Amino acid sequence: MTEIDDRNDACHELLLRLAGRLPDRQLWRLRDWLAGGAIDALARALPLTLLRERVAITARESMLLNAALLDSGADAGRLHAVPWVDQIDEVDYTFTSESPERVNSGDSEAVVLGAVLHGRPELVDVRGSWRRHRSGVGQATRIVLVTASTGCARLTGELQRVLRALGTHEPGVEVMPEGIDLPPYHRAALAASEPLLPGVLVHQG
Repeated sequence: MTEIDDRNDACHELLLRLAGRLPDRQLWRLRDWLAGGAIDALARALPLTLLRERVAITARESMLLNAALLDSGADAGRLHAVPWVDQIDEVDYTFTSESPERVNSGDSEAVVLGAVLHGRPELVDVRGSWRRHRSGVGQATRIVLVTASTGCARLTGELQRVLRALGTHEPGVEVMPEGIDLPPYHRAALAASEPLLPGVLVHQG
C-alpha cells in the first residue's frame, strides 16, 4: 500500500467517524473531494470546518487527522487547535428501520442502489436505516450502510453521486471498512437497519 493510499484510508476513517457530528451539507462534500483525489482541498478545509463547527475529536481521530492531512498541506497550527474529547458516547439522532410514509414499495432509490451495487465482490453487507434528530425537527433521512473489504472512499463518492442524481442533495452514505471498530453513530444505525434490497445485493463468491 502506498503512502497516498494510507492517507486516503486515514481520511476516510476520520470522515466516517465525524458522521452525525459534522453537518451533512459539509460532510458529503468533504467525502466527495476525497473520492475524487482532492485531499489537498480537504487538508485546507477540514481543520477550519472542525474549528468553526466546534467539533471536538478523540485521540484516535486526532491521530487520523494528522496522518491524513499533515503531509497534504494542512496548517499544523490549525490541526493542533482542534479540541479533544475523551470519547464520543452520545449521538444526536435516533434511527429506525421503518421508512417514512413518503417512501412506499416503489422505492426508486433502493432499486437504483440495488442495481448499482449488485454482485460487487468488495461488498460484505448493504443495509438501510432512517435517521431523525432527537428534537424531532426536520424530515427523516435515509442512511445507506455499506460494509466493504476495499475501495471505501471511492464507493462512498459513487453512491453519493447516485443519490444526488436521484434528488437527495445531502446524501447519507456510510461505507465502513470490514472489521473496523464502529463509532456509536454507526452502531446505532446498524442496530435499527434492514437489508436495503433483500435478496439482491451482495456478491457471495
